[in-house]
Amino acid sequence: MDTLDEKLLGVFEGKVVRKDLVHRIKKGTNVPTFVLEFLLARYCASEDPKEIQEGLEAVLATLQDNYVRADEANAAQSKVATKGKHRFIDKVHVNYIEKEKRHWAALENFNSQRVAINEKFYRDNDRLLEGGIWAEITIGYNEIEDDDYTFYVEDLRPIQLSRFDFDGYAAGRSKFSRDEWLDIVLRSVGLEPTKLSTRLKFHFILRLSCLVEPNYNFIELGPRGTGKSYFFSEFSPYSTLVSGGQATTPILFYNNARKRTGLVGFWDVVAFDEVAGIQIKDPTTIQIMKDFMANGRFSRGAEVIADASLAFNGNIDHSIEQLVNSTEHDLFIPMPREFDLAIMDRFAAYLPGWEMPKNSSDFLTGNYGFITDYLAEAFHHQFSHTNRYEEVNKRIRLGQNVEGRDEKGIKKTVCAFLKILHPDGPPSDSEFDEYVAYAVEARRRVKEQMNKRKPDDEFARINLSYFASDGKEVVVFCPESRNATATQHPFRHSLNSGTKEDPEAKTRKAQTRTVVEQPSEVAVMVQPEIVSPKELELSEKHYTIFYG
Repeated sequence: MDTLDEKLLGVFEGKVVRKDLVHRIKKGTNVPTFVLEFLLARYCASEDPKEIQEGLEAVLATLQDNYVRADEANAAQSKVATKGKHRFIDKVHVNYIEKEKRHWAALENFNSQRVAINEKFYRDNDRLLEGGIWAEITIGYNEIEDDDYTFYVEDLRPIQLSRFDFDGYAAGRSKFSRDEWLDIVLRSVGLEPTKLSTRLKFHFILRLSCLVEPNYNFIELGPRGTGKSYFFSEFSPYSTLVSGGQATTPILFYNNARKRTGLVGFWDVVAFDEVAGIQIKDPTTIQIMKDFMANGRFSRGAEVIADASLAFNGNIDHSIEQLVNSTEHDLFIPMPREFDLAIMDRFAAYLPGWEMPKNSSDFLTGNYGFITDYLAEAFHHQFSHTNRYEEVNKRIRLGQNVEGRDEKGIKKTVCAFLKILHPDGPPSDSEFDEYVAYAVEARRRVKEQMNKRKPDDEFARINLSYFASDGKEVVVFCPESRNATATQHPFRHSLNSGTKEDPEAKTRKAQTRTVVEQPSEVAVMVQPEIVSPKELELSEKHYTIFYG
C-alpha cells in the first residue's frame, strides 16, 4: 500500500478494492468484474495475507454455491423447490405488466420471468425498473397451488449501486491533484500507472471517452492483444459489444415490425469488435448510421433520438511505417468497404492502437482502485446529466485549418477528458492545453487518411492547430506520419492524363511560383479575353459517317 492508496481509502472508504485480488480470481471464473469486486470487498477487507487467503476461499465458495450459470437454470429452480428457498447471485429486472396491473421480477440466469416481488424492493432500488441490477437474491418456493406463480423474492441485496451520489464523488475528486486522479482512474481499470508514460495514460483515457460523452464516435485500430474490447465488455454495465457478424438496421437502430428502437436506444456505448468482419448488406443501414453519427438522430418511419456513442475496434496486420509511406494504402485499411469517407469523417478521434502495450501481467496493478461499478456509475451520470461543451467552447481557440467536423470532434474529445479527469471543475491552463493538443492529434489522424483517399483537395487542410494559453499557435502532427511524404503530400489523380501526380513534382512546381503580398491587400482581377462577334467567320464543313 502506497501513499496514494492510503489517501484513496481515507476519502472513498468502502468504494475501493485491491485490484490484484480481482485478477487472481478472474482468471478462473467467468463472472462479471463488479460481482467479483463486491464479494472481495466483503471477504478480503484486510492487509493480513492469511485473512486475504481465507477471504479468497470464501469468495470462491460463494460463487460455487450461489452464482447461477445460464446452463444451470433447471438445477437452480429444482434446488429452490427442494429446499424451500435459496440465495443466488443473478441479474434481476422488474417489469410492469399492463394487462395484469402488477409487477413481476425476472431473473436472467435463473431463467424465470414470473417471480413475485414486493413493492419495497423496486421502490428502494430504482434501477430494478431501468434495465435491472446484479444482486444477491433469496428466492422462495410458493407451495400454494392456486397462486399464479411458483417463485417469489424473499430478500434482495444489490451488488451494483442502486443510487449514486455524484456530489460526493466530485467533492472527493477535489482532494486529489490531476496526476493523482489520472493514476486512480487507471488503477481502477486494473493498470499500474507508474509503468506508463503520460502519452499512454492519455490513450487509455481516450478509450474511456465514449463512456462519458454522448454521441461520441471513436475508432481504435492496432495489433491484437492490447485489450481494445475489454473496456466495453467488462468495465461498464452500460456498454455492449457487437462482435463481428452482420450489422442490421433492426438490431442497431430501429425495428419497424416491432416498433422498437435498436441497441442505440438502450446503451450508452455500442462498440463494434473486429470491425473488418462487419457485414452490412442493406445500404440504408449505412445511411442511417451516417445520420446518427452526425447528430444522434435518424428517421425510420419515426423520428428517433438517442445518445449512444459508437466505438469501432479492429486489427491492423500491416506495418504502420509501410502504411504511412504507401501511396496506395492508409491507416483505415481494415475498414469494410461499405464505410466510406462520410462515415470516416464522423470519427472524432482515432486512437493509435499500435502504441498500446500488449496485455501482460507486468502492467497490472497490485494497488487499490475504485470498485468498477462505482466508477462506471460516475461515468454514466456524466454521460446522462453533464454537458461540458459550452465550457470548452468558450475556452478553446483553434486554427484556421480546423473545419466543421474537425472542430466538433476536437471539442467533444476535450469534453470527455474534462469529465473523466476534472468532474469537480475546470482544469488549469497548462492541463487544458494538453487535452486540446491530444484531441487535435487524434482528429488529424482521421483527416490524414481521408486526404489520402480523396482524389481532390477536399480534406487537404490537415495541418490542424490550436492557440495555447500563451497566445502562440501550435500546429499538431501525428508522430507516425510526420515525416511521411505519402501522407503529408499524397498523390493526386490528373484529369488530363489519368495518371497520378508526384507530390515531390507538385512541390517543385509550387516552389517555382513567386507569391507577392500586396501591402494594400488589393486583389488583382484578371479579365478573360473577349472575342468580338465581327471577328467570327462561318465556314461550311462536311463530315463522312461510316456505318457497320
